[in-house]
Amino acid sequence: MRIILTIFVTLITLSATNAQTFKLNSDGRDKDYVNTILGRAKKVTDALNITGTEKGTQVMNIVANRYFELNDIYEERDSLKEAASALAGDAKKQAQAFAEAQKDSKLYRSHFAFDSNLSLFLDAAGIETVKDVMTYNVVKVTYDAQCDMIPTLKEEEKAQILAWLKEAREFAIDAESSKKKHEAFGKYKGRINNYLSKRGYNLTKEREEWAKRVKARGGTL
Repeated sequence: MRIILTIFVTLITLSATNAQTFKLNSDGRDKDYVNTILGRAKKVTDALNITGTEKGTQVMNIVANRYFELNDIYEERDSLKEAASALAGDAKKQAQAFAEAQKDSKLYRSHFAFDSNLSLFLDAAGIETVKDVMTYNVVKVTYDAQCDMIPTLKEEEKAQILAWLKEAREFAIDAESSKKKHEAFGKYKGRINNYLSKRGYNLTKEREEWAKRVKARGGTL
């Protein structure tokens, strides 16, 4: 009975594994563009140390497909807005609003599907690594800089800063370009600065003292 049960569980596991495969959605796309996107996706699997494995291939395809999907969503929005530019008055405003609303709706579905697909192969920490690589590790870089700039930060302040940076990352991961990704973080950096000012920190002075410390240890800001 135990042998039969083991075989049954193995078959179920293999069936589930086979069902959880992702094909690279490269059909009809420019070859050079596909190679560029695969290069970006490989940075993710390199960071996870799974490049060259079956899991790595699946994660690479999921990440690459997300880039393709984002490109498609924004290209469709741009196309709709270009068509709307030929209109006038309220018709133009409504057409432009529709383009943005459709983009937002598709981004919303894509955003959560991305997490769901990654969760088939990665734990929460692994998914965080994916998002960090895709957003240039801005969360860590900014958080470390804040802690280095203000060594007297309280634990609850550090926690709030990190929470806001991770929230910013959720917007950045959906952004259409590097510039837009950094803009998403920029908004939250402003929020963090306002928060710290209200908590009594003199940010101008903190930056000046930080610059001195960094220079003293041979670095630059």
